[in-house]
Amino acid sequence: MDAAQPAKAVSALDIFFAFLKQGLTAFGGPVAHLAYFRREFVERRGWISESAYADLVALCNFLPGPASSQVGMAIGMRHAGLPGALAAFAGFTLPAAVAMILFALSSGELIARFGQGWIHGLKIAAAAVVLQAVVQMARNLAVGPVRAGLAIGATIGLVIAQSPVAQAAAIAAGGLFGTLMLRDVGGAVPPDDAVETVDTGTAIFALGLFVVLLVTLPVLAVLLGNPGLGLASVFYRTGALVFGGGHVVLPLLEGEIVAPGWLDHDTFLAGYGAVQALPGPLFSFAGFVGAAQTYGPRGVTGGLIALFSIFLPSLLLVTGALPFWDRLKREGWARGFMAGAGATVVGVLAAALWDPVLMETIRRPADWALFAGAFIFLAVAKLPPWLVVVGFAVATGVFLA
Repeated sequence: MDAAQPAKAVSALDIFFAFLKQGLTAFGGPVAHLAYFRREFVERRGWISESAYADLVALCNFLPGPASSQVGMAIGMRHAGLPGALAAFAGFTLPAAVAMILFALSSGELIARFGQGWIHGLKIAAAAVVLQAVVQMARNLAVGPVRAGLAIGATIGLVIAQSPVAQAAAIAAGGLFGTLMLRDVGGAVPPDDAVETVDTGTAIFALGLFVVLLVTLPVLAVLLGNPGLGLASVFYRTGALVFGGGHVVLPLLEGEIVAPGWLDHDTFLAGYGAVQALPGPLFSFAGFVGAAQTYGPRGVTGGLIALFSIFLPSLLLVTGALPFWDRLKREGWARGFMAGAGATVVGVLAAALWDPVLMETIRRPADWALFAGAFIFLAVAKLPPWLVVVGFAVATGVFLA
């Protein structure tokens, strides 16, 4: 009988084209992305086993940043090291990033030509997408009295005191509470059958660089008076502190970009609505904000700075975490922290739905009906988010132009 054949080598180019396919077709947000990835890389290509895939999803939900993009980076890194991670990131992000930068460059002309009605539709549909995300995340992350209590408490607290610092503090507090009360959540640890391609020294360097950039970028931006560094600092900090994926980036960036006046709120939410109509990661929204803002470099340069800066923390964290995760995941406190932080993220997103999303979007009683209708199309009719966003933008553009 023949010996088992070794797995076919997977190159960085293979990884790029595999994830480019996902970047062109994976609609529906991070939860849907993970389902697409599982079907493509577990079932169809056999690049990773079911248990190893579930393990990577658990790790990336524990880390700050966009979980689906991080899972993609981790799959790429398992097969081709750092080049594989970069190939996965580039393939998955490129289509939406190009579209969002082009949208930012043309949005002013589109607004002038078609009026404000279509933007209002984008904003209402975006609000419904956020509500759907809250509901879906609550079903998965706020199960049971302890986690439900953490989510409700975070919602109430952040409605009263909404700020990036308060959000980060709430998530940290939820994680610490989880280490005490949720150590047994998640059941048995799945076996790991993935191949490590990152050595310990590289991992420690990546984690150290993550911290150094988080601390020094804002200091250098102030000392050198460089708007480009200032822009990079904002997006790096956002990518480093966002727990819960793309939807949670909305309140953090709103406080960093809209509040100081770098971008007006209507344009901000229009871009957020537009990214719902695209496949690929929601973090590609950073390309729109970077290209449209007025503080530092804008246009293509600003968009590229924002995109690179918001995804860089994820790359560093995945590189740094993979070699240690096999040991850490067996500790009850680590899974407890992940469960507590995840439940608190539901509260962060719920508070953000109320303010600024609904507070800035609902202008008249009829808007509540439109908002409810968009949610029904998403949650009951199960229409894809891109179709609802495009449909509402077109409909309101026609009737409210």
